[in-house]
Amino acid sequence: MRMVLTAVAASVLMACSPQQSAEQAQEPQTEQQAQQESAQMQYPETRKGDVVDTYFETEIADPYRWLEDDRSEETENWVKAQNEVTFDHLENIPFREKIEARLTELWNYEKVSAPRFEGDYIYFYKNDGLQNQYVVYRKKSEDAEAEVFLDPNTFSEDGTTSLAQLTFSEDGSIAAYSISEGGSDWRKIIVIDAETGEQLEEPLVDVKFSGISWKGNDGFYYSSYDKPEGSELSAKTDQHKLYYHELGTAQSDDQLIFGGTEEEKHRYVGGYVTEDDRFLVVSAANSTSGNTLYIKDLSDPDADLVLVDGNMDYDTSVLTSRDNMLYLETNMDAPNGRVVTVDASNPQPENWQDFIAHSDNVLNPSTGAGYIFAEYMVDAVSKVEQYDYDGNKVRDIELPGVGSASGFSEKQDAEKVFYSFTNYSTPQTIYEMNPDTGESVVYEESGADFDSSQYVSKQVFYTSKDGTKVPMIITHKKGMALDGSNPTILYGYGGFNISLTPSFSIANAAWLEMGGVYAVANLRGGGEYGKEWHKAGTKMQKQNVFDDFIAAGEYLIDEDYTSSERLAVRGGSNGGLLVGAVMTQRPELFAVALPAVGVLDMLRYHTFTAGAGWAYDYGTAEDSPEMFEYLLNYSPVHNVEEGVAYPATLITTGDHDDRVVPAHSFKFAAELQEKAGGDNPQLIRIETNAGHGAGTPVSKTIEQYSDIFGFTLYHMGYESLPQE
Repeated sequence: MRMVLTAVAASVLMACSPQQSAEQAQEPQTEQQAQQESAQMQYPETRKGDVVDTYFETEIADPYRWLEDDRSEETENWVKAQNEVTFDHLENIPFREKIEARLTELWNYEKVSAPRFEGDYIYFYKNDGLQNQYVVYRKKSEDAEAEVFLDPNTFSEDGTTSLAQLTFSEDGSIAAYSISEGGSDWRKIIVIDAETGEQLEEPLVDVKFSGISWKGNDGFYYSSYDKPEGSELSAKTDQHKLYYHELGTAQSDDQLIFGGTEEEKHRYVGGYVTEDDRFLVVSAANSTSGNTLYIKDLSDPDADLVLVDGNMDYDTSVLTSRDNMLYLETNMDAPNGRVVTVDASNPQPENWQDFIAHSDNVLNPSTGAGYIFAEYMVDAVSKVEQYDYDGNKVRDIELPGVGSASGFSEKQDAEKVFYSFTNYSTPQTIYEMNPDTGESVVYEESGADFDSSQYVSKQVFYTSKDGTKVPMIITHKKGMALDGSNPTILYGYGGFNISLTPSFSIANAAWLEMGGVYAVANLRGGGEYGKEWHKAGTKMQKQNVFDDFIAAGEYLIDEDYTSSERLAVRGGSNGGLLVGAVMTQRPELFAVALPAVGVLDMLRYHTFTAGAGWAYDYGTAEDSPEMFEYLLNYSPVHNVEEGVAYPATLITTGDHDDRVVPAHSFKFAAELQEKAGGDNPQLIRIETNAGHGAGTPVSKTIEQYSDIFGFTLYHMGYESLPQE
């Protein structure tokens, strides 16, 4: 497949290592201090409505339904009032400014991506240090002087308009890039002359959940929904469509390729062209797991779409093609994945032949420089093997250590292969590999001012409630005393077949420098052990995920890494649901809860934007009485109980989040503020002009982590920074 040049995530952040006496560090907040703080905490009034829904003859009140209206003045005023209370609290944390100053200092170093070769140029991303968005540069050769190609920092004054995707035509002469405004998933596509930068036509608008895949130099394929009635940030989007845009024509004339009929109706439709420009590949899905797959022979103007596989129980895609041979990646009859080959003339499953067979480890293949690279997850860490196109294993790639390797995706005629390596204590380093010899050399070393030799990451396996062994990686300073006093953040996700593999971020390094423990649990529902591990955390087995996370917290306490008074839980999106569920099920286990952009109303999540596509993992309240009851029993919004002392909670969301709409977080905050007992604050931090997270400006990210770490330490009882 022709490679897409995507923006580099700003991955790095470290932190302060000021020193403080052990007595001060471990002295909890006094009861008098807590009572005084609680007495001063006055939450904004949240009006209760009288909405009642009926599910299978059971009535469920939804008093805060009005907060779902993101266009109403009442909701806008509520957001302002909540932020006023929250930021007043955060700004009075005595060491918050020290954290922000240190994060700013540590963030300020040059960050450079791996190169991408397009036409006559080498393209790469670079951030000088504190730029809100990465800048795209290019140069004629490795030794030539680089010039700015695209600077997203000029797209908006506040840095909230980001570059989402950048692709080039076959000869590299034309570029198409998409932008996100205010963090929204809705995009615009802009087409420019790659040599001069001149915009060639009017931008394409209302594009969502889309790639940009070129057909030669004439045009490209993209996907979108019809603009929904009502709010574009929260209204349901149900029928995704694939279009072809011919350069120089109006968007209204774009050719509808797939998705225009009831028979072709799917929530997610994507299309891409194989690198040899031979085949258009169309994938259609109704959920985030499983798809149907079609191909079209672009060398034949009269060719129709041909069904490759119509079984939505599995995930199948075209990895690459050579002549008339397709190389498919699939988990059909292979829960950990395999690569198969098939003649494009008869591409159905009965004709598939194993190329890289199924194994005990999850496979994630890529192609480049005339080879196929098989990256495996072995207990959530990387192992990479290289194959030629005759199916022969060439070698094991020798990696720099135990961690995550990614990349190995180049054009087939490339002479070099680039990959990155990182883990929780090792900043990302980019390597250049000779694909013929397997020799790797450092291409770009991280400039992060972080001494990884002072830290240790240890993988442990703990036992969940039902006896399942679950892996977790725990990272902290070497020589740290296991006396139960260490401030600890436990992070998890547990859903959608997504794997949490070791990676470095300056934010996490900041926590480590302050003497914190950072633990990541690889919960069921994720993809670390393939399809079966994923399915074990879906629908009416979702409680397994929460039990795994609770067991991880208990392990950290039992092994004296920390105590309940020093344990925080954090997760975002599906991980926000995770935090909301465990803090309502086991509130006494945690000192602090940090649910970010969470799916928190499990009875209504499927009614917003593309949320219905998440039903493979969750099920819906409309499926059956049993599914409704199951969701009701763990839905965070519906399980806040009167008078329960919940952990100190800082909910975070963005007002432009059109993936997990902020109403989830609004309702959860309202329930907690009305019902929670005890002295812990229940606050919500709502970032304005921000979405689900991608493209967030560096300045906002530093502010967010300063608030999160400050809130966490303060409500673990610290009056000054640990080790200050």
